Amino acid sequence: MRRVSFFDTSLRDGEQAPANAMGPKDKLELALGIESLGVDRIETGFPASSPSDFEATRLISQHLTTASFTTFCRAVPKDIETAVEAGGTARHQVQIAATGSDIHLEHKRRITRAQGLAEVLEAIAFARSLGVEDVSVGIEDASRGEEDLLRELTERSVEAGASCFVVADTSGALTPEEYAGLITKFRAWAPSPVRIATHCHEDFGLSTANALAGLVAGADEVQATLGGIGERAGNTALEEIAALLAYKQDVTGLYSEIRLDRMYEVYTELRRIIRLEEPRNKAIFGTYAFGTAAGIHQQGILRNPATYEYVEPARFGRERSVLVGRHSGRTVLRHLLDELGVTVTDAELNELYRVHIAERTGGDCEDLAVVKARLAAELVPGSAVAAA
Repeated sequence: MRRVSFFDTSLRDGEQAPANAMGPKDKLELALGIESLGVDRIETGFPASSPSDFEATRLISQHLTTASFTTFCRAVPKDIETAVEAGGTARHQVQIAATGSDIHLEHKRRITRAQGLAEVLEAIAFARSLGVEDVSVGIEDASRGEEDLLRELTERSVEAGASCFVVADTSGALTPEEYAGLITKFRAWAPSPVRIATHCHEDFGLSTANALAGLVAGADEVQATLGGIGERAGNTALEEIAALLAYKQDVTGLYSEIRLDRMYEVYTELRRIIRLEEPRNKAIFGTYAFGTAAGIHQQGILRNPATYEYVEPARFGRERSVLVGRHSGRTVLRHLLDELGVTVTDAELNELYRVHIAERTGGDCEDLAVVKARLAAELVPGSAVAAA
């Protein structure tokens, strides 16, 4: 079994997406919550970009006790100097942004390959001169980069003292097979103990699949965000990749030490801070991720939850919800009546279904407990359920 390291970028890549802005104290609160999950590294932000990110880095660096922290920097000495000023060098990973494709070099940066390489090598040396022991090279658009460009950048950076490479599928362009192949190349160019980290985006809905493929192919670390927040469609969702590793150890040969039971609590705090509505159907964190309103499913769930629940709600601090509506049928109604000790004929069951479900709920759903209380009030006067 190989342990996967977790790098949370909710406070940097997650925050830079529209409507996700957080203040320094918000970031500190979330950083401590994220740390409690067992995350190895927490990215505080981009200290040189604003006084807010500088202050967030200062606060977080002073309060973390188990996790390391990472700052994002361009390949510019002033950025690195500012990051070190904000957080010192102890347990501080400096991540230097590198340009990984000709399309970015030509159209975004308007510099040559040689210039792009030189600035990264100089930045690594400068960070080392300040006493930073862990220097990460985050290769933007690596997924569309030319192999000779990526190889030279990686091998020269290792020689200069880089300790980690972030292989970014910045535009979410790859399939799992393609991304795994890319990680295999980086693993050959940068052998252990140099670390390889995945950084995948959700543009095709493949960020979790790509991250898993990269880890299986030899990456040591996964960069992720709570709820998958981030640029455009978002990043690899921390809860999804953590759940996969927990349930599929025997398949992947990988494991993590992330605390699954506290993730939803920390995610709820994140939603409060950035005013993010809870999605209905998102894996693990969706409102109805562990809910069902379909009669066929409910029949199985009520008899044995394992019939439809491979992922168990209690393991993630969630609760199962059985919702009663027009798709529920009569099985769930019969179940409630049995719990109340009420025996009815088929004709009476049909009438109760019409009154309490078909006409009452319409196209909406009600929680099982609400329907049970209503039935108890009508059929079992004075019952504890009715009183509740």
